[in-house]
Amino acid sequence: MNVRIEESWRQRLQPEFDSPYFAQLAEFVRGAYRAGTVYPPPGRIFEAFNLTSFDAVRVVIVGQDPYHGPNQAHGLCFSVQPGIAVPPSLQNIYKELEGEYGMSYMNRNGDLRHWAQQGVLLLNATLTVAAGQAGSHQGRGWERFTDAALRVLADEREHLVFMLWGSFAQRKGAFIDRSRHLVLEAPHPSPLSAFRGFIGCNHFKLCNEYLERNGQKPIQW
Repeated sequence: MNVRIEESWRQRLQPEFDSPYFAQLAEFVRGAYRAGTVYPPPGRIFEAFNLTSFDAVRVVIVGQDPYHGPNQAHGLCFSVQPGIAVPPSLQNIYKELEGEYGMSYMNRNGDLRHWAQQGVLLLNATLTVAAGQAGSHQGRGWERFTDAALRVLADEREHLVFMLWGSFAQRKGAFIDRSRHLVLEAPHPSPLSAFRGFIGCNHFKLCNEYLERNGQKPIQW
């Protein structure tokens, strides 16, 4: 696997790339791409890092797997490529934004690159998935790699906002020092759980209020 990742992230994650587990992960991922259809396209595996450099990160949203349908995944959690129908979880994210800001988001596409370009790291825990097989690349080493990315952010930076939606993301971010960062937790925005507390969580406004209190520009959601 030819790792193409933004240089500030490469410097901090080089110990992971040099680890035996990552060599095994790379071998597995190469084999998976050779054997069948895997998402996202190989050049987009590290897209979250490439669009949001280490020093540019201000907000972190943690997802679980890439979308496993055709032409959806492009390396950012919850985001889909332009022209693709907005998935249900992202529809609920837009509903929450409508409730917080009183404006319509329903005419938007599902491409969240404009968030990434403002410093929102849209990080899935697992960075690849086989077509039509949700969770198929879990337990192969990606979780350890993305844990390392979250840990280096939490340790080296201050006043970041971590949005942890659902029990999986909350477990993954359990180690984050709440005295140094704002951690916002809510149920997952999927149709199964969004109305158990994600809708009405006010996370996007709380995020921006925290950023502004700490001398940063708000995110233009």
